[in-house]
Amino acid sequence: MTEAPTGLGPVQAALYGRLTGDTAALGTLITGVFDYVPEAVAFDYVVIGEATEIPDNRHGGFGRQTTITLHVWSRYRGHSRGQRIAARITELLDHQPLTVAGLHHVSTRFEFSQTLTDPEPPGDIRHIVLRFRVITEQE
Repeated sequence: MTEAPTGLGPVQAALYGRLTGDTAALGTLITGVFDYVPEAVAFDYVVIGEATEIPDNRHGGFGRQTTITLHVWSRYRGHSRGQRIAARITELLDHQPLTVAGLHHVSTRFEFSQTLTDPEPPGDIRHIVLRFRVITEQE
């Protein structure tokens, strides 16, 4: 029996590779892309966060829909810098081909973004949440 391939790890690795590979544009706006943020990291940065996965099978094959959440963190006054970072991330991912190890990439779609302000004093941290849906199939 063929085992259904998970997309969680391969999708995260593919997104990490895409984001860190954009040194000419995104790399000039942020200090790094993390899934675990070091304690002394300087702002602005991106965190690859939570993910969910649901089956998207078809007759004769396995598929997955993986939703992955990205977090943009900034200390810039206002949301404009974080929005510029989020816009670049969306350019890199939305409707773009992606190499996902061990899986056939079908599509990547932007789902939503939300701007937030950290309410804790001094209230100078801006946070933008982005979510993308990545559809993959077994090769």
